[in-house]
Amino acid sequence: MKKIMMLVMTMTLLLITGCSSEGQEGEEYDLAVPEGEIKGTLLLPEGEGPYKVAIIHQGSGPTDRDGNSTIAGDNNSLKMVAEKLAEEGIASVRYDKRGIAESMPLIESEEDLVFEDYVNDMIMWIDKVEADDRFDEIYLIGHSEGALISAAAAMEREVEGFISLAGVGERASDTLRRQLSTQPDEITELIEPIMIELENGRLVEDVPEILQSLFRNSIQPYMISWFQYDPVEVYNRIDSPILVIQGDNDVQVTVDDAMILADASGTDPVIIEGMNHVLKNAPEDVEGNLETYGDPDLDLHPNLMSTILEFIKD
Repeated sequence: MKKIMMLVMTMTLLLITGCSSEGQEGEEYDLAVPEGEIKGTLLLPEGEGPYKVAIIHQGSGPTDRDGNSTIAGDNNSLKMVAEKLAEEGIASVRYDKRGIAESMPLIESEEDLVFEDYVNDMIMWIDKVEADDRFDEIYLIGHSEGALISAAAAMEREVEGFISLAGVGERASDTLRRQLSTQPDEITELIEPIMIELENGRLVEDVPEILQSLFRNSIQPYMISWFQYDPVEVYNRIDSPILVIQGDNDVQVTVDDAMILADASGTDPVIIEGMNHVLKNAPEDVEGNLETYGDPDLDLHPNLMSTILEFIKD
């Protein structure tokens, strides 16, 4: 079961729990919502504005605005992206999604959360930034599950561009099936009936104990809503320019995912050799690869930011 959880930790673990956000740099920049405030950080570059600005959305699970997770560890990947953008004259907004870290009070229980909550939050962030006269061009950067969230928001609001980092090309249910396909037959036979029910919008009451961490009752409303989104359909409906970036040493999302997303958006994907899921240069072996998830001092892959900056500055 430990192996199962490691494979899908950024896919389905939405634990409502704290996550370190200490040592944030930049200006406190929060979004008012009916339940309270979504806590964010604005990092401004030196010089006079108005600035180009990127709104950064992290991946799934208990992952904070810096890209750090209470499960996978601290890697500071998204904080590094923001800092390197600032060095190049580009502002950024990154935030703790509702239910996580400093935005934890917005969600009392997992069962109160659905995928559209995150999409609507991103739309409100776009509106907030657009109304701020310090900025003139808005870009969205979404990592992993955050790529789909950002893409869904980009369907609803016009932005200057959208960058998909390690975005998944299939419906979440199909990706979950793929990730679990190497498990013993007795496990996959238990999983499939549950998946079918959730895909059809129905809650499953009697989940076997061995699968509770994946399909517990409180997480099922989120999964039902998430499974309805087809990334191909979403990316195909975005009018803004799209950049699809994928590392070939990613043990959670594949190059095939990037090819699917790029084809849907009519672009060529950028495949970065040696880059893993947390945007670091990593070895091919799984154990060594996963060790980088908890290394906040390891810099981003050297080819990542040049690719992002070329797109934004073009």
